[in-house]
Amino acid sequence: MTEQDFILKTYNSNIKSGSVKWSSPSNIALVKYWGKKENQIPENPSISFTLSDCKTITEVIYTKKKSNDFSFDVFFEGKKNEAFKPKIQTFFERIETYMPFLRDYYFKIETSNTFPHSSGIASSASGMSAIALCLMSIEEDLDTDHIDDYFNQKASFLARLGSGSACRSIEGELVVWGKNESTESSDLFGVKFEGEVHPNFKEYQDAILLVDKGEKQVSSTVGHKLMFGHPFAKERFSQAHNNLAELKAILASGDLKAFVKIVESEALTLHAMMMTSMPYFILMKPNTLEIINKIWAYRSENDSNICFTLDAGANVHVLFPKAEKEQVYEFIKSELVAYCQNGHYICDSIGKGAKRL
Repeated sequence: MTEQDFILKTYNSNIKSGSVKWSSPSNIALVKYWGKKENQIPENPSISFTLSDCKTITEVIYTKKKSNDFSFDVFFEGKKNEAFKPKIQTFFERIETYMPFLRDYYFKIETSNTFPHSSGIASSASGMSAIALCLMSIEEDLDTDHIDDYFNQKASFLARLGSGSACRSIEGELVVWGKNESTESSDLFGVKFEGEVHPNFKEYQDAILLVDKGEKQVSSTVGHKLMFGHPFAKERFSQAHNNLAELKAILASGDLKAFVKIVESEALTLHAMMMTSMPYFILMKPNTLEIINKIWAYRSENDSNICFTLDAGANVHVLFPKAEKEQVYEFIKSELVAYCQNGHYICDSIGKGAKRL
């Protein structure tokens, strides 16, 4: 599919109103996307686990109108939220070419998260993908010739234009985004990973330790821009390609020890790129490092397959096979909760992707 294939040519403009509702999950990258070109195109490929319980639930109620401008309101957890409007306005401007009906309707967007807002979970991924899916369902209502495969691809394509990582939240359990030689992929949308996955990686667990629930020190948009002219950017992009190829083989073989090495290396590399950019940032907190060291000690002492990964922030995603669930949660409760803000952490696992409600 090309960008031109996603342009809606004709639609039924006689439909006066309707409503659609979707839930869409967050995701956690194993191989990290960091650095982008114009139009939200990634500099390197990434692959992520889709989460199950950390999701955004969004309902869009649409009503025909006469004015020729974008018209919408956003309600977050029942309250009108003006702070979200500029991002939605920018999103609508980016996708208008592909969804020309956007100016024909007033949209009431009602959204909520199953996880705490500003908790360090990738709410932009779940939030923008949920809106994209709702708009796709509206397009489907206006255009009776839709094809199922096209629906998910275009939803992912649109979500990408709202938030890059959002394109990986449409499908599950593993999603690849960004052209590469080792997997089926695209720069334009996320692609469900179709490689072999060993039973070791089925029903994988993710405990999210909330070290710092405050606003990000640096936004993802600013962070990605720091890769322009970064002295190590070329090597980093090459590393991501190599790690994705290695991870594909690891997922097939079931080699948990090799999985741990790739995932933790990717997390630390992401933070190393931030620490060596100009300007530079340290996004980890002292408790982030305490947790990492505790995980390393526990893994060594118990021959465990527990590992960590990080997004561009202080919070820690603790990944482990389902077979170790009982022991790892005992370890979290006894050793790691003390390093979480207000003792907060979230129990999640790998999910199947978004659902229409």
